[in-house]
Amino acid sequence: MKVLGIESSCDETGVAVYDTALNGPAALRAHAVYSQIALHAQYGGVVPELASRDHVRKTLPLIRQTLEEAGIGVDQIDAVAYTAGPGLVGALLVGAGVARSLAWALEVPAIGVHHMEGHLLAPLMDADPPQPPFVALLVSGGHTQLVAVERIGQYRLLGETLDDAAGEAFDKTAKLMGLPYPGGPQLAALAEAGTPGKFRFARPMTDRPGLDFSFSGLKTQVLLAWRDSDQSAQTRADIARGFEDAVVDTLVIKCARALDAAGCDTLIVAGGVGANKRLREKLQAMAQQRGGRVCFPPPALCTDNGAMIAFAGALRLQAGQHNADEAIAVTPRWDMGTLPAV
Repeated sequence: MKVLGIESSCDETGVAVYDTALNGPAALRAHAVYSQIALHAQYGGVVPELASRDHVRKTLPLIRQTLEEAGIGVDQIDAVAYTAGPGLVGALLVGAGVARSLAWALEVPAIGVHHMEGHLLAPLMDADPPQPPFVALLVSGGHTQLVAVERIGQYRLLGETLDDAAGEAFDKTAKLMGLPYPGGPQLAALAEAGTPGKFRFARPMTDRPGLDFSFSGLKTQVLLAWRDSDQSAQTRADIARGFEDAVVDTLVIKCARALDAAGCDTLIVAGGVGANKRLREKLQAMAQQRGGRVCFPPPALCTDNGAMIAFAGALRLQAGQHNADEAIAVTPRWDMGTLPAV
């Protein structure tokens, strides 16, 4: 089955072709992502209406490009998967409209995919994928969650952020220190030049039991440290390093607790912050110390992309699931716990 995946939940248009006849990374025949960063940079954040209009402009050309790279014609598509939520309603409707129309014209099944399930399953595209049960850390600009995965489609929320997601905290902290949009990746790069331990910030909510997160207070600590500093280039780098270390340590501590709570030693990490170099290093060290395993998707598949949607859709299509009607419907707010098991 050759599945075309379309992702349009926010500010990136992603398209991919996943072939279930192949195994491991080879099954991803082609994928492409168009980022709207330059479009939204002048506003300091995503403008939903502009995002939707840009998806309209880019989706069809990206589909043509991806099919050409995959070496297949549109008539060889066996199914279409698309992001049905959560996300920006206008952006979601663009991808859903294109996907349902294409599936109808080709007389092939279509399936709406949960965006976060796509992220969660992305590490399973590896040549040696982990098998459930395991714990998943979903860490991005919009989500920070720890999820116990009993089987694909059977998810139990262990903990989540009570305010800012980790990626959101990175972006907002960078903006406080005058870094341009999107600030998160730039702050992480700046932290490489920072002096470890020069600024030490709290590891929020690690001094009490539980698996929830909170990063808003950490952001305030950084604001006060920056305001009262000499605001030199080196100080900016030192504060960036202190902030990154605090976020990474918090995530690692909570992941270890989640593994204990779930009674397993396999962790998968997905979402944009999962590409952070220091987070990967510390989670690898934690897993090695426990005699366990931690799995990441390739950095290119950490941020929003069509590959994860095509893969997640393929798993559900193989299980006989697909959209029963031809309605173009999306779910901007969607609890992953309501998904059916595969």
